[in-house]
Amino acid sequence: MFRSLYDWTMRQAARPNANRALAVVSFLESSIFPIPPDVMLIPMCLANRQRAFYYAFICTVASVIGGLFGYAIGYFLLETLGRWVIDLYGYGEKWQAFEAAYAEWGVWIILIKGLTPIPYKIVTIASGAAHFSLGVFIIASIVTRGLRFFLVAGLLRAFGEPIRDFIEKRLNILGIIFVVALVGGFVAVRYLF
Repeated sequence: MFRSLYDWTMRQAARPNANRALAVVSFLESSIFPIPPDVMLIPMCLANRQRAFYYAFICTVASVIGGLFGYAIGYFLLETLGRWVIDLYGYGEKWQAFEAAYAEWGVWIILIKGLTPIPYKIVTIASGAAHFSLGVFIIASIVTRGLRFFLVAGLLRAFGEPIRDFIEKRLNILGIIFVVALVGGFVAVRYLF
């Protein structure tokens, strides 16, 4: 299963519109979409290591802009679209606890959760709902998202072929680990807050 998905993604990474697709996924992941941009960033970096930092830049910019969209959802549309997204990901019951933690630790939550598989969209919506400082939110988002994407891109640029070989030899187990980490991020937010 993962082999055909991996092969398809590698083919897509070489297409002329891959940059736009990467930007769209990065934007949407920060506000409503469940799949992180890493599923495109990694194959794109492996397919063209010389452009790895450019791809990380695309992810960072689009993710921060998408984060502003998530912020706007929380700020202006919390009771409609915001609640729908929160409930869609199963955080409705824990939302008040998350808001309380956010009021006390806001910038640290942005910095920590932006680096982890815990859904960033919950952080962006919570930032808007808490009327968190927009300037601090933008700076923290640039730092955390940029660090995450540039770290991935840097590693892939420096060690691309061995990493590619490692991924291709262990594709099924890595696919399972990725799915577990993705689901684990959603579960962690649901039960930790």
